[in-house]
Formats: sequence, structure tokens, C-alpha cells
Amino acid sequence: MKSKTAVQLYTLREECQADFPYVLKELKRMGWSGVQFAGYHGMEPQELAALLKELGLGTAGLHVGYKRFVEELDELIREARILGTKDLVCPSTPADLRTPEGYVEVRGVLNEAAVRLKEEGLRLSYHNHAFEFETMVEGRTALEYLLEPSPGNPVLAELDVYWVKKGGYDPLTYIAPYKQRMPIIHLKDMSRDEEQTFAEIGEGSIDFKPILEWGEANGVEWYVVEQDRCRRSPMDCVETSWVNLSRLIKEFH
Repeated sequence: MKSKTAVQLYTLREECQADFPYVLKELKRMGWSGVQFAGYHGMEPQELAALLKELGLGTAGLHVGYKRFVEELDELIREARILGTKDLVCPSTPADLRTPEGYVEVRGVLNEAAVRLKEEGLRLSYHNHAFEFETMVEGRTALEYLLEPSPGNPVLAELDVYWVKKGGYDPLTYIAPYKQRMPIIHLKDMSRDEEQTFAEIGEGSIDFKPILEWGEANGVEWYVVEQDRCRRSPMDCVETSWVNLSRLIKEFH
């Protein structure tokens, strides 16, 4: 399972902007097997691909803004191929589309893009926050509507367990309908204090062991750790998450 562990680089956005190669080398040193991109910080995909190959790091998908699925699908296909991933992920719904009508539009656009990507051997997933639980579409929450696990909906799930809990749901129960429809899951812990903010894996209130067990039984290919905001050095937070996640993974062997 260690070979499936990755970091969403948004966690280390400032560090990547300052010295992207250093960040990748440090993540490899810690023991991570891959990274998930959220922009390239001035580097070309070809440069990054060469560095990943040199370090022996995999690409656990690309997070790319909704607008790019509308306007730059061919370029996204090219970038995915260069960086060696099958997975393109829409990380959010633009604020002006967070209405019942807007989510209908988003599902239509993402479905169309997903069909094209499938023809190219690629996959499209959607990553949630908590706001998708606040709007109802056709009698369901917007998230349930976007990720409807049916043959007619090619959009896959990249559920974020922190945001599911923040939205008032139990993460383990919530992910159950998405077996074999979630190649990547986002692991993010929630602090135990009143703020219920982001925490390092194993330092908060989310029980990850049953989530990892579910993932191993139901087709998860990458466990991606993300921490949107850190109360101390993000690099230190990522290392703490690695130590605690490694300890959990050892229990599976």
C-alpha cells in the first residue's frame, strides 16, 4: 500500500513556488511514492516528468480548474500523457455555478469531457468540498448529483474525507456507493478542537484504518494526503502525516 501514497502539492504551494525540485526530492526522501499536481509553478511538464523519473516518483493525477475542461481539453490530454497519469481531476465548482442550474451545467460539461478522455484512455474525477452539500439538485445534494454512481455518468469520485465530515456525514458510510468508481481518495484529518480545521493524518478525529481497508477492497489506486492550511511548517506537517500513515499501513501486513 505504501506504493500508493502521494501528496497533493497544493499543501506545499509556497514551497513549490520557491524551489519545486527541492520539494520533490524531500518528498521522495520522506518515503512518499507519488505527488498530485495543482499547477506547475513556472516549470514545464516535460521538466517535471524528467525529474519525477529521476527520483522514482509517480503522478497521482492532475488537479486542473473547471475552465480548462471547457477550453483546453486537448492540452490537458497532452499534459497527462507527459506526466504519466490517467487521472484528471476537477478540484471544485466555480462560485458562480453553485446553484441548481449551475450544477446541471457542470455535470453536462464534465460528462462530455469524461467521454472524450475515456476515448484517450484517461479518467475524469471530481473532488469535493463541503459547499456541494448545501445545494439540492433534483432531490439530491449537488455532490450526489455530480457523482451519481450509474453507468450513464462517467464522472468518477475523488472524495475528500475531511470535507465529507465537515459537511456532516460519516466518511466511511459516505464513500460506500463509490466502489470501483474512486481511483483516488483524498485523506485529510480534522483537528479535535472547536475549530475543526485541517490536521496531519493521525493527529485528528478521523479514523483512517477502516477507510484504508475499504480502499484496498474497492479499487483505490492512490491515497493522496492534502492539508489545505497548516499551523506550522507545511513540510513538517507532510512528514508527520507520512510517519503516522506509514504506521497505519504496517498494520495491513
